[in-house]
Amino acid sequence: MSQTDSPARPPSDLAVRAVAGVAMVAVAVTAIYLGGIAFWGLAVIGAIFMMGEWCDLHQVTPRTKRTVQLALSVPLAIMAPASLILQVHDFFSLGLLAGAAFFIVIITQRRDLGLGVLYCGLPVLALVIIRRQHEGVVFALWALALVWMCDIGAYFAGRAIGGPKLAPRVSPNKTWAGLIGGIVMASAFAAFMHFYFGLPLRMTLATPALAVIAQGGDLYESWLKRRAGVKDSGAILPGHGGIMDRLDGLVPVAPIAALLVVLPHFYR
Repeated sequence: MSQTDSPARPPSDLAVRAVAGVAMVAVAVTAIYLGGIAFWGLAVIGAIFMMGEWCDLHQVTPRTKRTVQLALSVPLAIMAPASLILQVHDFFSLGLLAGAAFFIVIITQRRDLGLGVLYCGLPVLALVIIRRQHEGVVFALWALALVWMCDIGAYFAGRAIGGPKLAPRVSPNKTWAGLIGGIVMASAFAAFMHFYFGLPLRMTLATPALAVIAQGGDLYESWLKRRAGVKDSGAILPGHGGIMDRLDGLVPVAPIAALLVVLPHFYR
């Protein structure tokens, strides 16, 4: 999340938040470096937990939640690296994901749960596609870290500068200063990746827009929580809430980042 949705946290809570944040980044970077089953597995675990939190925010029964998670697990399994041996195309995975969403809408008569399947599944497909590229380590690190940098920049700029609220009815503590701080931090990181790791210019230049989109994803999740009357989407991450609280900005960014990564392939 870009800026906290609650009042100032006590020092002890901030310490827990910082330690947990460093641990999560370390796990994610390790998975990016290893790629393959490790990266896919971490993404799938995150998606399944997110699906559970989505169901909780939409107040469904435990049985329905398990059904939705099971439906999502089918397209996620097809995205596994082993499926490449069978020449399973990414469009098939996309179609299966859409089919799972449609199936959930039919059996539950709830479109919001079908939307949740896409919300949780599309980022996994996008990240798997990104990591599979020849420069997948650089590209995946860029896609994830630009969201992290956006969060950090927005948090500190919002706290240090304050000023006019960005969307007071949705998230009272988010400010325009935080939005700008997140854009600047993410853009600076992308420039660093461009000059030192060869991040393509199209992706570097797109980063400011992706930072805005990431904060839009943050606001959307804040709206879901406000509607549900909860502070966090879950409590699995010490000091951070739920998985959705950490990945809300990545959800809309990952599919667009994947399109930017594979764009040159359409012109060959």
